[in-house]
Amino acid sequence: MTGPSRPELVASELPTVDFSPAEIVRYRTAHWRGVQANTVQIISHEPFEYSFRQEYHLLIAVEQGVRYDGETFVEGLPTSTMRNYSNKLILVPAGRKFFGAQNPRLLTRSICLYIDPRMVVVDPDLRFDEADLKPGLLFENEALWQTVLKLKGQIGSGDPADRMYADALGGLLAHELLRLYGTIQSSRPTYRGGLAPWQQRRVVEFIEQHLAEDISLDALAELVRLSPYHFLRSFKRSLGEPPHRYWTARRIERAKTLLANPGASITEVAFQVGFSGTSAFSAAFRRITGQTATNYRRSLE
Repeated sequence: MTGPSRPELVASELPTVDFSPAEIVRYRTAHWRGVQANTVQIISHEPFEYSFRQEYHLLIAVEQGVRYDGETFVEGLPTSTMRNYSNKLILVPAGRKFFGAQNPRLLTRSICLYIDPRMVVVDPDLRFDEADLKPGLLFENEALWQTVLKLKGQIGSGDPADRMYADALGGLLAHELLRLYGTIQSSRPTYRGGLAPWQQRRVVEFIEQHLAEDISLDALAELVRLSPYHFLRSFKRSLGEPPHRYWTARRIERAKTLLANPGASITEVAFQVGFSGTSAFSAAFRRITGQTATNYRRSLE
């Protein structure tokens, strides 16, 4: 069976918060569908400024932020001079100005999520790309915070299934922002069932034939003629788990078969089922089977 043509959705580097002086910042970055994540670490105690205004949303989770003095401003809200703003969130809707200046007491650590409302995996009926989000400055929301931390945990992952998981988390984050700080455009609920038999058969066959490849959420959705959002919901309804978990489980089942061959090293097996190295493979194998790949191989002897 011929697979679908993959959409050209490889994310380009988005303009991010501008820091001055620039050399005081260290980053780690990841790109998913409609979301760019940056961990930001300030490495100097010298005073600094930052600014941002773009046509996409910015959500910041400040893990550590303590200053002697300074201010933080989001257009549409009063300026804040809060000195200890650790574990606080900042929401900068698209088009709004964000600015700050401070004399740090502790080195700031934060997670910046840049959300493209046209690309993120959210129900198209909600018209997230047209939503006018309300700004938020140094607020708390446990649900948003936990989702941000889950996305942070995917930065640097070598497992392509984690990218699919992060795509879904980005959609969850967008829906929460819309529910909490925007206006839901669609007033009529729409029922969405599972995959039709032909859709389920086609996507399962495709996954089996491409277990070791980097399968994108968009490719699977296009295969069964659904939007990525509706594909995620329909897949889980039909198969009882999201596609990234199903795909990982099938790769581990294939790995079990390969481990029966004593001539193949665990590293070779990891590569054959699409993992970038033994650490990611070993973690996934243990999470799904409850034992290490080495112990599983010994149990076959």
